[in-house]
Amino acid sequence: MNSSILGLHHITAIANSAKRNYDFYTQVLGLRMVKKTVNFDDPTTYHFYYGDEKGTPGTLLTFFPWEGIGPGRNGIGMATEIGYSVPKGSLDQWAERFRKLDVSMGERTERFNETILPFSDPDGLALTLLATNQAENPAVWETAEVKRDMATQGFHSVTLTLQNIEATAKILTDVLGYRQLAQEGNRYRFQTDAVSTASIVDLLEEPEGILGRNAAGTNHHVAFRVTNEAIQMEFREKILESGLQITSKINRDYFFSLYFREPGGVLFEIATDNPGFMVDEPLAELGSQLKLPRQYESSRSKIEQGLPPLDTN
Repeated sequence: MNSSILGLHHITAIANSAKRNYDFYTQVLGLRMVKKTVNFDDPTTYHFYYGDEKGTPGTLLTFFPWEGIGPGRNGIGMATEIGYSVPKGSLDQWAERFRKLDVSMGERTERFNETILPFSDPDGLALTLLATNQAENPAVWETAEVKRDMATQGFHSVTLTLQNIEATAKILTDVLGYRQLAQEGNRYRFQTDAVSTASIVDLLEEPEGILGRNAAGTNHHVAFRVTNEAIQMEFREKILESGLQITSKINRDYFFSLYFREPGGVLFEIATDNPGFMVDEPLAELGSQLKLPRQYESSRSKIEQGLPPLDTN
């Protein structure tokens, strides 16, 4: 059993409209709605999980769609870009698709000898597609318009923007087991060798940058993956020994979580693989029904009436 951090587990972001968010990620990007639930701390809003067929950790982008929250601002102290791996040769298809669907898209460029295609979702969340040699994900999700030859394979990387990277880099290397791989200008790349996918964290150092503000179009937190709770608690001790504060273990129904804020201000989570997303839905039905945390089940009717319709049928 691997006792390391296994790269990224999920990334959670904020949206301004549940319906618009759902349409973009399931129809435009072609991700699977793996789980449709509500925010543990605010059951008046959804919590969406998008990923591959099985909801494999390392493919999961999740959202709190707070209706009408308004735009946030990317900046210092937050995760500012999410990178997805896509098959070699598929960027032309994606660029054509984005043009056809009027998706905001930047120019292709090179980063660490990889071609990237930057784009953003309807709230302005910064995303990139990277044509990589990453091994094909056998659980890749296909739709009528996004076939296997272009479908996202899961995360490639996440970028954190910081005023100074030194203390954050030390947490990545000394606590979480990453190593510095390369540097291009003010971008520093760190990677874990424990996995071949979702393994990269880039630190972007901007000493004169503006502080970010969380709202729609920004990332809320970044979750790192461990196999189980025993390994998770070993990392909790390491984090405490490093001088940082960390929460107790929290049951999120589909995984167990610990939260801490790294020295640069980004909220980190350590999340387990167990028990997974099929604990309350079979594989074929993932994401098809609204699933509520146990404490809210008695209020289901009221909660369902208050949530915005998605018109998914």
